[in-house]
Formats: sequence, structure tokens, C-alpha cells
Amino acid sequence: MSGWVVVAGLGPGAEDLVTPEVRVALDQATDIVGYSPYVARIAPRSGLRLHGSDNRVELERARHALEMAAQGQRVVIVSSGDPGVFAMASALFEQLEASPGFAQTDIRILPGITAMLAAAARVGAPLGHDFCAINLSDNLKPFDLVEHRLRHAARGDFAMAFYNPRSKARPHQFARVLELLREECGPDRLIVFARAVSTPQETVQVVTLAHATPEMADMRTVVLVGNSATRRVGEWVYTPRGVTLAGEGA
Repeated sequence: MSGWVVVAGLGPGAEDLVTPEVRVALDQATDIVGYSPYVARIAPRSGLRLHGSDNRVELERARHALEMAAQGQRVVIVSSGDPGVFAMASALFEQLEASPGFAQTDIRILPGITAMLAAAARVGAPLGHDFCAINLSDNLKPFDLVEHRLRHAARGDFAMAFYNPRSKARPHQFARVLELLREECGPDRLIVFARAVSTPQETVQVVTLAHATPEMADMRTVVLVGNSATRRVGEWVYTPRGVTLAGEGA
């Protein structure tokens, strides 16, 4: 049987948020490849090999998957959330571009529910209008670029979703992000801290930028920042779908 590679999103954490097509691929797989905590989410079974690895070896992981597929194995590369959002789908294609010998590999990308969408659903609809997603980690890009993109997103009045906001290795950077947001958006802008959404460890906080602190975020937290129209209705947070300009009707 010919081998293949599937890059699959496991969703934000809860098993019932894994899509049916991802479950089918996992059932058909001979090998699972991915960051060790994500591979650990896959139940062992007879005939299935699990290949967990460190979070900073994405290209090596992708090449390993392509090599196994070339040998006839059915390989699923697992990512949390959606594999195309700061995850393994891009790494696979980067490795494919660098290794033309694998050009004929049977590849499929299976979407998953992202952490930012799961977090948004918990509080209402804060991403109901134009929004952007920014990875705050400087592992693969300089922090100066993070600041540049953040400023322009704020000045464009986008709602924003931030991944990887604060780690033990760079605890100071998120403090700088909050400082920049207050400069650009003012103290009253709503900000959501959603940690480990859909898991038993889930916590969600909604505050204004004036009351946000760096300690509210860690690497399991997705941070959502509203635009200038984002507001509360009862216990919910939402961003209206329309924009009303000064002097014009809705």
C-alpha cells in the first residue's frame, strides 16, 4: 500500500472537539509524529508507532514523516488547534520545498478548531469583525518585528488574538506587549485571557487593559484583544459586525 502524510489538527484540548475526519486518519495511521505533549493525546494501540519529539525540531519532524511515507507508512503529523495556524502544515511544506525527492508524496491537511476560536466562543464573539492573529514568540522572528506588527494591527483597529504570550524564557516581553497596547488602544480596551480552553484546567478572565498584568498569561493562554467597538452585553463580550463612521449611518 502506498504511504501518505496527513497533517491533522487535534483542536484546543477536549476530545469531543477533534473532527470526525481527523479521527478517521488517526485510526488508519501506522505512525503518529509530533511534539511530545500532542502525541501523548493519542491512545496507543497495536500496530501504531508514536514518535514524540521536542517543540523546536519542526523541520526534522516533517522530514521524518516524509521518509516514512516514502517507505509505505501512513503517517499523521499532529498539531494542537489547526495545523495551519503557527503549526506543522507550514513546516511540512517548507521541508517539501527543500527536498524535491518527496514531491510526489500523498499529502492532506485536515483542519482543526483553533485555540483562538475556542477561546472566543467561551466569551461570546470578540472576533466578530476583522481580526488578526500574532504569535508573540521570538523563537522564529525578532521581537522588533512582533512589536512592529502589533503596533500596526492596533492602529488598524483590528481585534487581535495572541499565541504564546509569555514563557519562562521570556517573561518580560509580554509586559512590553501590554505597555504597547495601552499606548495604542488606551486603558479601557477589553482583553481576554483564556487558558487551557476546553480542558479541566480552563480559566477565563475578561478585564480592561488598565487591569491586565503579565502574570495573567502563560504558554497555555490565548489572549484576545477587542477593537475600539468591542463591548460587553451582560456576561458576554462581542464585536459588532458593522462599522459606523462619524457622520454616517450604520
